Amino acid sequence: MTRLPDFRLETYFSRWEFTARYHLTASDVQTMTLSELLAHADDKDRYAFEDLPLGYTETFGDRALREVIAETYEHADADDVICFAGAEEALYLAMNVLLGAGDHAVVVTPNYQAAETVPLALCEVTGVALDPDRDWALDLAAVAAAIRPNTRVVSVNFPNNPTGKVIDSADFIALAGLCDERGIHLFSDEVYRGLERDPARTLPQAADLSQAALSLNVTSKSLGLPGLRIGWITCRDSALRSRLERAKHYTTICNSAPSEVLARIALKARATILERNRALIASNLQAFDEFFAEFPDDFAWQAPDGGCVAYPRYLGADGVEEFCTRLVEEAGVLLLPASIYRSELTATPADRFRIGIGRSDPEEGLAAFAQWMRARR
Repeated sequence: MTRLPDFRLETYFSRWEFTARYHLTASDVQTMTLSELLAHADDKDRYAFEDLPLGYTETFGDRALREVIAETYEHADADDVICFAGAEEALYLAMNVLLGAGDHAVVVTPNYQAAETVPLALCEVTGVALDPDRDWALDLAAVAAAIRPNTRVVSVNFPNNPTGKVIDSADFIALAGLCDERGIHLFSDEVYRGLERDPARTLPQAADLSQAALSLNVTSKSLGLPGLRIGWITCRDSALRSRLERAKHYTTICNSAPSEVLARIALKARATILERNRALIASNLQAFDEFFAEFPDDFAWQAPDGGCVAYPRYLGADGVEEFCTRLVEEAGVLLLPASIYRSELTATPADRFRIGIGRSDPEEGLAAFAQWMRARR
């Protein structure tokens, strides 16, 4: 196994995620129970779940599941999809298949840590930072300038974790074109797709734009079903998909059969579930807007373009690291400080924290947060 540094987010969560009283930094939407999900199933899928043989499944993933996934794309069919145990396995194996010694990758920052640490363990990597002073804009010229003759991958994530940024569709299409012109694989993390505040800003999926691009998605984030542990990559390059399957033989081999059926049910009900989740976020944003409006001298708040996380600034003189530590220790309110998102590739803001806006009933946690803030005055 490639030697990797500690995963800062997961290390931090292992200390606080299940002990903090108020989890205000969750990266997924409020989940549902098994019975609630099964209520979305038709008779055929409910029977398939209840009468399911608990044997091995196909390495590529259940055919019926891949057919449903393919329906969410414009230019893909079931054979263009390979399923994984969540998005992390997919990202890890894709980078190991695409990159090796002597190669080069370009990665946009800030990001989910694995997006840069896995490539960095394999080859040289150049970072291109989203610009916080320009609403986290992506500089396409900077991406082009970072590309080398041996660049094999450009890796992006929109809606972005942790900033919630969604770039313009024209820029994303231009990025896909740039990668095609240079013979580069665009690796696009699209796990928050479907949670845009303005549906008109929903980006096309990379796999629809390019035969060589890889679209990463998962049931965990937009659908709020992380316990299923079902992710996938859609790519219309058949040789690359075969390499991904062979790599998976060394990790999970195949997915959980019950999870594949449940994921199929969820994806068939995708429109209903996403509508529910967008409504929950819209309702929650009112509470977050009210909270931050009370403390304009302490925070600079901006709602995300998409997804269910935001990345506000902390303006206090004590600094965001001490602030987040004291907040969880004294009030039981968990946030993720900027150090979790520091990059080895570029400078990243040191005064931000990630807050989650997708869980139900955040008011109690926000009330505890506000009470603690008032007591500090």
